[in-house]
Amino acid sequence: QVQLVESGGGLVQAGGFQRLSCAASGRTFSIYAMGWFRQAPGKERQFVSAITWSGGITYYEDSVKGRFTISRDNAKNTVYLQMNSLKPEDTAAYYCASGTAAQARRVLFNLRSRDAYDSWGQGAQVTVSS
Repeated sequence: QVQLVESGGGLVQAGGFQRLSCAASGRTFSIYAMGWFRQAPGKERQFVSAITWSGGITYYEDSVKGRFTISRDNAKNTVYLQMNSLKPEDTAAYYCASGTAAQARRVLFNLRSRDAYDSWGQGAQVTVSS
């Protein structure tokens, strides 16, 4: 099992920036990909971004392309989400997730799917004021 601990988040004005971090521990050698999802009140948890652990291939949800950047530091077992030009509609709880290759294979390696991940962080609140 992989344990994930997020940090960062908080209150920021529209147009501002924030960086979220997610540190993985435990069976980190089993990680195939890590992702970020977000959930606004009353809405489903939605895909934001993902990165493959070895190749560093990245994926983004259309509304964050060009504003958010996902990266990873394999030596620190940490994934980051740099969020620039934040908008009020980015307000949500942000969740880090990790998945093994076996888990991702179940959804044909569709890393935009929540089912590609089997470990989740506790969430970090990001609030963007207008």
